[in-house]
Amino acid sequence: MEIYEKRLSRQDLESLTGELSAIGGVRRVVLDDGAERGIRALEFRTGTGLSFDVLVDRAMDIGQAEFQGRSFGWRSAVGLRHPGLHEPSGEDGLSWLRSVTGLIATAGLDHTMYKAEVDASEYGLPSRKSIRHSLHGRIANTPARLVGYGESWDSDRCILRAEGVVRQAALFGENLELHRRIESDLGSSEIRIFDTVRNCGFDRTPHMYLYHINFGWPLLDQGSRFIAPIVKTRWRSETTPEHHDIYDSFPGPLPGCPEQVYEHELAAKPDGRTNVLLANDRLHFGVEVEWRMAELPCFIQWLYLREGAYVLGVEPSTHHIQGNLSAREDGSMIWLNHGDSRTYHLTLKVLSSKATLDGAASRIQSSVT
Repeated sequence: MEIYEKRLSRQDLESLTGELSAIGGVRRVVLDDGAERGIRALEFRTGTGLSFDVLVDRAMDIGQAEFQGRSFGWRSAVGLRHPGLHEPSGEDGLSWLRSVTGLIATAGLDHTMYKAEVDASEYGLPSRKSIRHSLHGRIANTPARLVGYGESWDSDRCILRAEGVVRQAALFGENLELHRRIESDLGSSEIRIFDTVRNCGFDRTPHMYLYHINFGWPLLDQGSRFIAPIVKTRWRSETTPEHHDIYDSFPGPLPGCPEQVYEHELAAKPDGRTNVLLANDRLHFGVEVEWRMAELPCFIQWLYLREGAYVLGVEPSTHHIQGNLSAREDGSMIWLNHGDSRTYHLTLKVLSSKATLDGAASRIQSSVT
């Protein structure tokens, strides 16, 4: 591994310090003030300046994320809220907006996108004709059962890891389980997420999944660039002319700026993967996101450049932006029978030099031609 510009073996590292935590590692803590009180978290430090928090009681999503003191995970005004404060059916299905913050908020497991009311006949309760889904589903505010965490050595490679299971279930309803593993290597600037969603029940159950990856200041700033292998834009929200189509190069915060949403069709590389990049050239700072198109074929970009919010959302998804009802109508809904599962791989790479930013941008753009 490379630490502080030195190539080190495990033996080298152990000769330099009596405890790995002097360099990095994973530490379990409990947050203890305000609305976040009681949330279990795992603090990752990789020794390169990359640090991030895995929120065990928020579906093992990622909250704060920094690199060498520079934040790149968005922090909204709502702050972290304990899931016990969440009202899933509150505010006519929009209460998710009172809890969303941090680098990653997972959407699913049986619903993503806007709120919807759907048929419930597959669950066998005649008196329950329909299910009401709130914005982006239930999973993000569900605590995980922590399976394990810590540091594991593979020869001279030290893997920092966290693993947990999140269950979303109801009587006369879905019985879905998310198994999540998050990894990073000591000496690296990369976050790897491995997710498997399994139907533990015996009813045929719908499945939708989306990663809501949120970038904020100072990574997102005036002049920051969004680079993606866009083949075409399939859908865009209505917005005012002065804010139209600014999805690839950004201004600073704008007074009264409305939300903007796009769905882009992306090209894949020969290995089936695709990448997008948010780059701040002034700071020589960027984050590249990579996933497998066969697993997450749809891509949504969310912009809220309003003063006091100022966020770019990168959203690989199993389904198009039209959501649950549309997926049922056009046949694109994923249905899981008992024991069926779907697996997802997501990687975030922090880039910290002009050369790595230029290389990533060139690599992404070349996949379109």
